[in-house]
Formats: sequence, C-alpha cells, structure tokens
Amino acid sequence: MTTTPPADPRIEAVAARLKEAAEKRAEAYAPPTDWQPIWKRPRKPKSIKARKAELAKRRKRLKAAGVRRFYGAQARRPRPRQNRIGSAAARRDARALSRMRHSNAWLW
Repeated sequence: MTTTPPADPRIEAVAARLKEAAEKRAEAYAPPTDWQPIWKRPRKPKSIKARKAELAKRRKRLKAAGVRRFYGAQARRPRPRQNRIGSAAARRDARALSRMRHSNAWLW
C-alpha cells in the first residue's frame, strides 16, 4: 500500500506561482476580443490618386516587360554567316566528321 507524501507548502507555493505566471502569459498572447483576420476586415477604399499611381506603376512595369521581350527576340534572330567565310577548312572537317558519325561505317 502506497501513501502520498504530506503536502509541502513550499512546493505548493511554487506551483501556484507558476500557474499564475502561465495564466498571465496566456492573457498577454491571446488575441484581443474584437480582433479579426486582415482578410475579413472591411476594405478601406483607395483614393483616386493612389489608384491612378498604382495603374501607372503597372503600365510602366508591363511596358518594360514588353521591351525586354522584344529585345530578347531580336537577339535570337538568324545572323548572317559572313563571319564563317574564313573557316572553310574547319567547316569541311566538321562536315566529314558528321558524315562519319551518321554513317554505319565501322572503324577498324
């Protein structure tokens, strides 16, 4: 048969203080009673000036994207082949190698 030890007043006092501190912390961190998440709050209408500034910013961003897209496409256009005129021998070698690679000839 086990018996419970007598209640120690010092331990009881420490436990009461800890419990009280925990309750205070819970009160401090609890959301206020009239709290609402931001997506449920009523919207404050934007002023006309703010709306126009936002639209201007969006137009500027879209225009910059269009310019980037245009110049990106320009960079990928086919270029004239004049710079390869001097490398005829290299081109001939590459062509021969390519023919060998695509043929079914076996090198012994």
